[in-house]
Amino acid sequence: MNYIWCGMIVVSIIVSVFTGTVSETVNGAFEGAKSAVFTILSFAGVMCFWTGLLRVAEKSGLSEKVEKLLKPVIRLLFPRAGEEAKKYISMNMTANLLGMGNAATPMGIKAMQSLDRENKRPEYASDDMCMLVVLNTTSLQLIPTTIIALRVAAGSSDPFSVVLPIWISSLCAVIAAVTCAKLFFGRKRL
Repeated sequence: MNYIWCGMIVVSIIVSVFTGTVSETVNGAFEGAKSAVFTILSFAGVMCFWTGLLRVAEKSGLSEKVEKLLKPVIRLLFPRAGEEAKKYISMNMTANLLGMGNAATPMGIKAMQSLDRENKRPEYASDDMCMLVVLNTTSLQLIPTTIIALRVAAGSSDPFSVVLPIWISSLCAVIAAVTCAKLFFGRKRL
């Protein structure tokens, strides 16, 4: 990927030299860099706000309540997982639901490691391991923090207007992915 980016930069410089637009190219590069820094700083501020708010929810016990609500779903989706794996899966799903993607990643890794230890055929991913990947890829978020933060950074007048469409599309994605995964579970592996 680095070669592609470097190639694009070199080609644009060469073209700007031959077309006599070097100053416009340099100005465009600096404006792009300035815009990127502004976007990142705006995004970081909003992410800090939401992470703090979600941390308050975690400290208040909301995360544990969501975890208790998820137990029946986890038993259904991960029937062969042990208790340790289910605990990490629950924390991972809770963090994803609350929009704490950065907190969900370490729990997802621990859940996967636990599922790997339980796997009777280590050369293949178990059905539970595949389901964890499916759920993390299509995770449903009650508070889509990242998208909201990007919309705020971009100057959106109503950054929350995308919440309902995100809920609908991510719910459809989760249902489709889980259904496909369940259909393929138990089939003979090559």
